[in-house]
Amino acid sequence: MKFRISGLPAAAFSELFSLSDRQLADRAALRCVAASKPGFPCRISLTDAEAGDEVILVHFEHHAVASPFRASHAIYVRKGEQQYDAVDRVPLMLRSRLLSVRAFDAGGMLADADVTEGTDLEALIERQFAQAQTQYLHIHFARPGCYAARVDRA
Repeated sequence: MKFRISGLPAAAFSELFSLSDRQLADRAALRCVAASKPGFPCRISLTDAEAGDEVILVHFEHHAVASPFRASHAIYVRKGEQQYDAVDRVPLMLRSRLLSVRAFDAGGMLADADVTEGTDLEALIERQFAQAQTQYLHIHFARPGCYAARVDRA
């Protein structure tokens, strides 16, 4: 089964990089410098920031649905990145982590959830999309629980 993994659109975050630290704080955001790699994963490009890169840590509503599963969390974004959008390709950032994959139905309700190593992600995607009610998937980093990326049928 073909699948599409996508990062977040860069335009949604571009303004953040022109704001002062105080303006960022007013938006519950924080300018940081990546201290190590991995550890500061950009949700736009689905790549890990290099040590020394500037990133913005911002609260983001990644599941804006009218259901009890509406969700938001802190994410990192990096300036100048292009949105990751690829069919049947898993970015290295996801390959190298333990992942929680959550399947949702058309009403934004949880249909299934499981954990997998990133090296085995395709098998879990295929199993979850084999369920008729599954409309899309959200990938989270299992240990910190942060949203990572969206998966749709391609």
